[in-house]
Amino acid sequence: MKKQVFDYIICGGGASGLLLVNALLEDRYFDNKRILLIERETKNSNDRTWCFWETNPGHFDFLVKKSWPKASFKSKELNLNFKLAPFHYKMLRSKAFYNEIYQKMESHKQLTLLKAEVLNIKENQSTTRVKTDKGTFESEKVFNSIFNPKALCEQKKYPVLNQHFIGWFIKTNTPTFDPEKVLFMDFDILQEDQTRFLYLLPTDEKHALVEYTLFSEGLLQKEEYEKGIMDYLNAQGISAFEIEEKEQGNIPMSCFPFEQFNTPSLLNIGTAGGWTKASTGFTFKNTERKINRLVSFLKTEKNLNQFQTKNRFRFYDLLFLDVLLKYNEQGSKLFERMFAKNHPVTIFRFLDEKTTFLEDLKILSSFSLQQIRWFLSALVKRIF
Repeated sequence: MKKQVFDYIICGGGASGLLLVNALLEDRYFDNKRILLIERETKNSNDRTWCFWETNPGHFDFLVKKSWPKASFKSKELNLNFKLAPFHYKMLRSKAFYNEIYQKMESHKQLTLLKAEVLNIKENQSTTRVKTDKGTFESEKVFNSIFNPKALCEQKKYPVLNQHFIGWFIKTNTPTFDPEKVLFMDFDILQEDQTRFLYLLPTDEKHALVEYTLFSEGLLQKEEYEKGIMDYLNAQGISAFEIEEKEQGNIPMSCFPFEQFNTPSLLNIGTAGGWTKASTGFTFKNTERKINRLVSFLKTEKNLNQFQTKNRFRFYDLLFLDVLLKYNEQGSKLFERMFAKNHPVTIFRFLDEKTTFLEDLKILSSFSLQQIRWFLSALVKRIF
């Protein structure tokens, strides 16, 4: 490495780091900027499956594995099938995404990819220094996507739940699935005093990803997730199948203010910056939207800690997590009431943080009187 100083340094080559790289390379404004991406391992496998909803066309449609125009929601009291228009629900496998961005990086001389481990990141007056096992580098604009849960785990002010899951990519012997419809949430399973649901994404009549997912504090033993999947498949009469692939994940759900660690020359992005949608765990599309805003912000040459990500939806998410933490066994009832009283597309717009304040109030007022009391109690505790 001959050049130790860069215009931009990006620490971590996961979704947020690569989305930022891609956005910078696609904008001619940054053609003369020297960019350093630091990632300790080569990204070339399907280690992630990202799902999101958006209107067509989407920026990464050419990489999408599958898109669905319809969806369903189930609970013990509700069985809802609906069209997603104007949205489509989409699945993006990480290998295709990694390959595309890595190939694009190879053709841009202003970008340097360094395979190294970040040892520490430290502000130094008007710049930030990044120390790695391959040397130390410096920039006035450093973006860190390496998540450190220490600060999150050591505090008590903000609730922390986990979205944790195991998924199986299965192939059945006979046509079994509706390839036009995704099962967004199925709460009609044993809840075990927690918030548990099944998630089913069919890619054709014989292939599907089925995930056993929880919103809760503690994790389970691997066997319990897989038993949940087996019990569900048996209940659906699906016994003749093979498992082609497995995935496992744990996404932190919190409104902890990670932005407090930003400085004029350092911005935490992705999960490290609190960009995961706290009430759902969805990260990819939320991060893509923030990256688009960030690219415009960078052209102003303002200090990085002036980049704002907070809005009223952060407070909604905080109250929801307060309630879900205290009444975790009631999570299915909260989602059931939301889908029973509102058009599903309005809910997706709400989760995209694109509804009006009046639409927000309508959704919030759709809960039962008891549930509203839980939210009001959480609100009072947050204010006082």
